[in-house]
This record gives sequence, C-alpha cells and structure tokens, in this order.
Amino acid sequence: MHRFFAILLVGLYPIWGIAQDSFQIISYNVENLFDIETDSLNQDNEFTPIGERHWTYDKYQNKLRHIAQVIANIGGWKVPALIGLMEVESAQCLYDLTHYHLQRYRYRFLHQDSPDERGIDCALLYDAQQFQLLDSAFLSIPLAERTTRDILYAKGAIGKHHVDTLHVFVCHLPSQVGGTSTGERRDKAFAVLQQAIDSILTQNKQTNIVVMGDMNQEPTNNLKGLQNRMVNLDSLYGGTHKYNGIWNYLDQFYTTGYLLNDVQVSVFSPDWLIEDDPKFAGKCPIRTYHGFQYQQAGYSDHLPIVLQLIVPSK
Repeated sequence: MHRFFAILLVGLYPIWGIAQDSFQIISYNVENLFDIETDSLNQDNEFTPIGERHWTYDKYQNKLRHIAQVIANIGGWKVPALIGLMEVESAQCLYDLTHYHLQRYRYRFLHQDSPDERGIDCALLYDAQQFQLLDSAFLSIPLAERTTRDILYAKGAIGKHHVDTLHVFVCHLPSQVGGTSTGERRDKAFAVLQQAIDSILTQNKQTNIVVMGDMNQEPTNNLKGLQNRMVNLDSLYGGTHKYNGIWNYLDQFYTTGYLLNDVQVSVFSPDWLIEDDPKFAGKCPIRTYHGFQYQQAGYSDHLPIVLQLIVPSK
C-alpha cells in the first residue's frame, strides 16, 4: 500500500510542477452576451424577452453555462489566470458568470460600459492568486461617428512571489462591415493601442506585454515592439472565425518581453464547439443563432484562443 502511494505521488509530481509555474491566458469573443434587461442607453432591444430574438432568462443562463464550460475545459487541472472576453453587455453578465457558473474559480473581473452603440464591451476575468492587479484603465477611441468599445488595460504582478509585471490589453476593434471606412476606424484604434504600448516600453524595453482580442482583420505584425503570435499559426480549421465560407484568424495574441519568448498559442476547437456549416461546405463554430433561429447547443461564432507560458520561479 505504501509503495502504491509513493508511486502515485511520483506520477503526480510532474503535473503539479508544471501547473505551479504555468500561466494560461484565454481570449474569447463570446458573441452577444446580453443580459435580459433593457438598457435605454444602448441598442439592445432585440436581446430582451420581448425583442426580435426573444432573449429569455433560460437562454441567457444557457449562454453563461456554455461559456463556463469552455473555460473549464480549457483550464483542466489549472485555473486559467486571465480571460479576455469580447461582446459582453454588462457587469451583471460577468457577476452571474463568475459568482454562479464559475463560482469555484473565484474570479474577479474588470469591465466598464463603453460608448459602443450596441453596448457590447471588453472584459477581463482574473485569478487574483496568479495576477495581482496593480492598475487598470479603459482607453477610448476618438471617432467622430459610430462610437466603438474601449480598449481595456490592466497591469498586474505575476510569478510565484509576484515580482514580475505583466501589462495586458483586451481589444475588440471596429468590424469590417462598412468597407474602407472601417479600416480607417481600426487604424485609429491601433494608434491608441500603439501609443499606450510605446509609453510602457519607453519606461522598460524588457517589460512583458500581452495584447489579445478580436482584431477584425487577418494577423499582421503591425504593432511596433510586439510579435503577433497568430502569424503562420497552424490549427485544425485554419482560423477562429468563419465568414462567407472562409476561415480567418480575427482573434489574436501579440506578446513581448523576456518572459514570453517561449510561449505556446493554440485554437481551442473540440468537436462540441463545431458543426457542419449550414450554408457553406465544411465546418463552422456553433453559434447561438442562425439568423433569428435560436440554437440550444450554440456557443459563439468565434473559437477561443489560448496562450500558455511558464513563469520562472525566483
């Protein structure tokens, strides 16, 4: 019996050793996570019980359960340290997600209502034991027409003794709907992001930065001082999102810093997030609605992406 117990401990030790120093970050556009209340400041009427989509309490709770299922399956034995979310309407959504559906993880969250006309914002869930929050801000994008969501910024201490600093940006840049004007809008958003990054790197060129989110364009190395980790990434379906029958990598990670030189990036794409494309050939993510037809088994029209790094013990 003692020998069996010793073998069991030896077998588990590598798992504990890896988990102790691993740091996992998830970026996930959850597609229209609305609560069921009407907000007079936003155009959210279609996602209410009396709206076009008949967005009920049961549908809302099913959406939260599915998001929690994705996070739990990605994390496995290890609690993901940071989770960047896009298309979240309210702090109430995040409270319900973290306090009921992800209760055992004890996540804290950052969120602020942005000027986006639909009221869908960026948010960050963080495990305070792995990421000790030091500062946060919401960076607005100066646009004359059709306001967009803010860029979320957070600064935290990481590592076994919280001696290393990590700067995090969560983005959902203007969409491609609207032609060339949206490209100009994204350029303005990238300019705001680049200015914030330059300010950080001016103080310390070796600091650690992670930019994540839905960039609404194919991956390029267009942020000075950072590397886009999705460039030339090989994944099962060749993308995180499918539009008009073509897969693309709208969801991306950029990194810099000495801690992040040896990172692993992947697209989370289990069978239960994928279905036969009802309009085009091949497969696609199972979204919550096909047009106005609700899908009980739906998750999002985007697949989550995962960044894994090892934080050195000091």
